[in-house]
Amino acid sequence: MNTEPLSLFDAEALAREQLSEAIYDSIAGGATDEITVHRPRRIYDPIMLRPRRLVDVSRRDMTTEVLGHRISMPIMLAPTGFQERVHKDGELATAKAAGSLDTVMVQSSGATFTLEEVAHAATGPIWFQHYLYSDRGLTISMAQRAQEAGYSALCITVDASVPAKRERLLRSNFTNPPSANYAHVDDQPVGSDGGGSQKILGLIDQSATWSYLEWLAANTPLPLVVKGILRVEDARLCAEHGAQAVVVSNMGGTSLDTAFSAIEVLPEIASGVEDRIEIYVDGGIRRGTDVLKALALGASAVLVGRPIFWGLAIGGEDGVRTVFEILRDEFDTAMGMCGCPTIGSIKSDLVGKGSDELIF
Repeated sequence: MNTEPLSLFDAEALAREQLSEAIYDSIAGGATDEITVHRPRRIYDPIMLRPRRLVDVSRRDMTTEVLGHRISMPIMLAPTGFQERVHKDGELATAKAAGSLDTVMVQSSGATFTLEEVAHAATGPIWFQHYLYSDRGLTISMAQRAQEAGYSALCITVDASVPAKRERLLRSNFTNPPSANYAHVDDQPVGSDGGGSQKILGLIDQSATWSYLEWLAANTPLPLVVKGILRVEDARLCAEHGAQAVVVSNMGGTSLDTAFSAIEVLPEIASGVEDRIEIYVDGGIRRGTDVLKALALGASAVLVGRPIFWGLAIGGEDGVRTVFEILRDEFDTAMGMCGCPTIGSIKSDLVGKGSDELIF
C-alpha cells in the first residue's frame, strides 16, 4: 500500500499496522455484537445521488456557520477520548490540526491532557464535551473551567448514562488511563472495564431528566449542543429546554448495539424540528459523498471521530490534518460533480433510494 493514504480507509489500514491489537480494538470496536458499529456503511452506500448539470461550479464555497461561527467546511472533529494511546501529543496535536483547517474540534472530557492544556494549544474554535453528573457542583465547575479556558460551547453527551458492555475490551482486559480532567475528583466509581472512561461514566447522573438540561442552560452562558439524539421528540425537547443544537448520534455504536444509525433517523428529525435548533450528525462518515448525503438529508454539519485516531497514529498533527484534508477535498469534488456551488445549494432532491430499501 502507498505510505500516504488516499482515503480514510487507507488511513485506518496504515494505522492498524502501527497499533497493538488491543489499542486498535479499543478504538474500532463497539458494544456487544457491533451491529450498530458496522451499520452506517450499509445505509450510506445505497443512497444514490442525482446530480444537476450545466451549473456554474467554478467557484465552490464550502464555508458554513455553526452556532454563529464561520468555519471552512461543514466537517467538525468529534469528541474522542484518550488520544494519547495512539500518539504522545494526543489532543494537543488534534487541536492544532483542527485550527489549521479552520474548523471546530469538540474536546472530550475523557482526555489525557487537561481542557486548559488543549485550549492553550488550540488555534481555532473549540467546544467542550460534557456530561450531566450526579454532583451538580462538578457539572457546573467543569462548565466554568471550559468557559474560562476559551471554549465556545458545551457538547452534552446524553447516551452514556449506563456503562456499555464492550466485549473486545473485556476480552483483552484493555483499560484507559484516568483522565487528567478529573484528577481533583476523589473516589471515582469504577465501571465494567475498570478503566478511565468507565470511571467518568460512573459519575453520570442516571436519574437526569430534561429539567437538568434546562438547569444547566440557565447556569452557563455557553450554548448547549446535545449529543446522542435519535428521536424527533427528543430533539424537540432539546430545543424546549435550552439547547441550541443537537448531534444525531448513537456514539459510534459503542453504547447501545442494534440502535438505528444516525443517518437513518436524520431526515425525520430534521423535518420534525424545522429551524428551531441546529442539527449535526455523526457516525460512519468516511467519504466526501457521505458528507454531501448527510447535508442533503437535513444536517447542517457532520462530526467525524474514529479517523482522528487513524491520523494521529500515522502522523500526529500532520496525520490528522491529512485525514481531514482528504475528506474535505472529496466533499469539494462531490459538490462540483453534483452541481452544488454552495452549502445552501445542497437540497434533499439530490439524494434518492438505490436498489436496497432505505428508510428516509
